[in-house]
Amino acid sequence: MENFIYKKKLGITALSASLEDFSYKKHAHEEYALGVTLKGKQEYSLDGFTQASYESGVMLFNPEQVHDGRSGKWKDTVDYVMLYIKPKLFLEAVNKKDIVQFSSPIVYKQNMRQSILNLSYAILNEKDEALCSELLLNVTDNFTTNDFTLDYKKDSSLIKKAKEMIYYEIENILDLDSISKELGMTKFQFIRLFKSNTKITPYQFFLNSKVIHSKNYLEKTKDLYATVVEFGFSDLSHFNRHFKRFYGVTPYEYLHSLNKNH
Repeated sequence: MENFIYKKKLGITALSASLEDFSYKKHAHEEYALGVTLKGKQEYSLDGFTQASYESGVMLFNPEQVHDGRSGKWKDTVDYVMLYIKPKLFLEAVNKKDIVQFSSPIVYKQNMRQSILNLSYAILNEKDEALCSELLLNVTDNFTTNDFTLDYKKDSSLIKKAKEMIYYEIENILDLDSISKELGMTKFQFIRLFKSNTKITPYQFFLNSKVIHSKNYLEKTKDLYATVVEFGFSDLSHFNRHFKRFYGVTPYEYLHSLNKNH
C-alpha cells in the first residue's frame, strides 16, 4: 500500500509518505532535501556508499545529489516526511551566499528532527506563510558551519556546459553526437566523462531534467495532456511511468494532492 501527500508553501514542497516494499530509480532533486524517517528503515545509495536511516533519522540531500531508494526490510511499512527547499531560499535562510553541502547524509539530532517535522506539518496542513517562514528559520538555525562542507565541489566547465545544453534544451531528443562535438570529444569519451563526474549517464540526467521540467510546467498549467505534448512523452502512460519513478505518484495524483482542500 502506498500513500503520498504533496503540498507546497513558500516554494517549499512537503511530502508525507507511507509505503512498503518500495524502490526508487537513480534520480536527483534541484532542491535541498531534508527528511525524517518516522517508522521503519530506508536504504539508499549515495556517493558510492549505502546509507540507512532508521526511526528518527534525519536525511540530508544536497541539490543534484544522485541517489536511489528502497525499503530496508521487505514488507515492512516505511513512513517518512521530506522537505524540498529551493537552493536560493535555503541559502538565504542559513545566511550563506554560495552553495554549500551537508557534511553528513544522516544525523540523529532531536531538535533538528522536530523542527523539520514542525515545518512539514505546517505546510501539509496549509498553515499561513508567515508561520511557515518562522518555522523555516527554526529548521535552518539547527545548522552551524560545522554541518556544512564550505568548499563545495563545482562542476568542471565542460560538465557544466554539458548539463546546461541538456537541461535547457529538454524539448529536444538527447543528441549525444552534437553535444560531444561541441565539447571537442567523441561520444563515448563524453559519456564516460559525464558519468565519472555526475554518477549518472547523460541519458539518465536528460530524463531527470525532463521530469523536473514537466512537474514545474504541470504545477503552473494544471494540464496533463499539454504537459505530455510539451515535453515529448509518447502518451500519458509514458509520462505516468517516468513521473512515478521519481515522485512515487502519477502526475494526476500529484496534482490532486496539491489541490486537495483548495
